[in-house]
Amino acid sequence: MTTHDLVALLPDIPQATLYRHLATLVKAGLIEVVEERKIRGAVERVYALPAHGATLDAAALASATPQDHARYFTAFVSSLLSEFSRYLARGRIDFAADGVGYQQLVLHLTDAELVKFAADLNQVIGPLLGNEPGKGRVPRLLATILLPADQPTASDTTQETPEREEDPSTREGSG
Repeated sequence: MTTHDLVALLPDIPQATLYRHLATLVKAGLIEVVEERKIRGAVERVYALPAHGATLDAAALASATPQDHARYFTAFVSSLLSEFSRYLARGRIDFAADGVGYQQLVLHLTDAELVKFAADLNQVIGPLLGNEPGKGRVPRLLATILLPADQPTASDTTQETPEREEDPSTREGSG
């Protein structure tokens, strides 16, 4: 996307701020300039996610402020919008044949289950990351977002099974 495209998607962000954030993201390698073209004497840049993808290392994540994360996430979502728009602009699209899909779901996991889920997912995806372009291999974008969902409100939980009052005969040391 160009800065012009991003300004249209993010009208509440001042243009100067957007330019600063783009420069920071380019410097960090989270996005790259994929094209430059002259428009009325100025250079317009087209930004995209690097072909190899982009991730923040643990140190960068730990030192990032909430505002940094908001900027990173905005760039991430913007790149997804750009990729999806490019897909929809193709002459022929076929969601089933192209393997296109998107969904949002909530997983109820303990911390241990989350760690196992992440390890299992990495075990499945890890070997595929080494695949080089070749005959029959189509580049496919896989984007993941994992974050805590809002906790249910008190009114949401009233439909769940109410907590049982403890039966005195089942207490430890009884009977």
